[in-house]
Amino acid sequence: MANLKEVRSRISSTISTQQITKAMKLVSATKLRKAQSAIFQMRPYADKLNSILQNLADSVDDEKLAKFFKTPKVEKVLLVVVTSDRGLCGGFNANVIKRTKILIENDYAELVKKNKVEMLFVGKKGFESLRKYNLPVNTTFIQTFANLNAESVFQIGDFILEKYLSGEYNQVEVVYNKFKNAATQIVSNDQMLPVSISVGKKATTNDYLFEPNKVEILEELIPRAVKTQLYRSLLDSFASEHGARMISMDKATDNAGEILKQLKLQYNRARQAAITNEISEIVGGAAALNG
Repeated sequence: MANLKEVRSRISSTISTQQITKAMKLVSATKLRKAQSAIFQMRPYADKLNSILQNLADSVDDEKLAKFFKTPKVEKVLLVVVTSDRGLCGGFNANVIKRTKILIENDYAELVKKNKVEMLFVGKKGFESLRKYNLPVNTTFIQTFANLNAESVFQIGDFILEKYLSGEYNQVEVVYNKFKNAATQIVSNDQMLPVSISVGKKATTNDYLFEPNKVEILEELIPRAVKTQLYRSLLDSFASEHGARMISMDKATDNAGEILKQLKLQYNRARQAAITNEISEIVGGAAALNG
């Protein structure tokens, strides 16, 4: 059995750890409320923008705009991997990393052999785990997740659109955690480019007048819709991170409480054993003197 000093030291360190995990849980809960508000406000706007794009795109055959919607053959892929900069958030990062590995090793295995898959990292954890694949990587925007705002995300969107239109990539996928609630995050890989037109989705049958014209509207609308969808994905990830960390720290706090109970019981047993031993020594000494 451990001596009293060792047990007291473990109790002290466990209490300190519990205070830290409790504080981290409260911080994440506060950040989660703000992140939830942001994603819930963004979703209706992003959905409506995408709906408008779907309706307009169905009837446009302009050659310049066709690149946004059609890919005859996937030849070079960009994977935008969204993780956090820090750990202690359950499976948040591990799930994204696992999904990216599946894409690299299965879905795009042939392109990987030809060195035709590139990764763009938003957040440090993904880069630290996936750089071992020795694929071309872009870390220009790796710090964006720590300073998430529309301006910084739209810079990523502009960069991706420029590279896509120049032919450096002809497919772009975003791997991230979709926020459902504080306890549930759904790992997803969504195609960002080319813009996916829903099968069976019909264009509006109303007779609209477009000013200046449909093509010019789409030239402005498509880049905005793409960047908005990217921003939505990052907001989802941001809320998911804090939800995952809050739950993880809550469980860690509870576990620390259980360990404290066991340590206190162990301490009381060790203390009782020490007292019993002292009493035995005193009784034995008194008996020897009397004898």
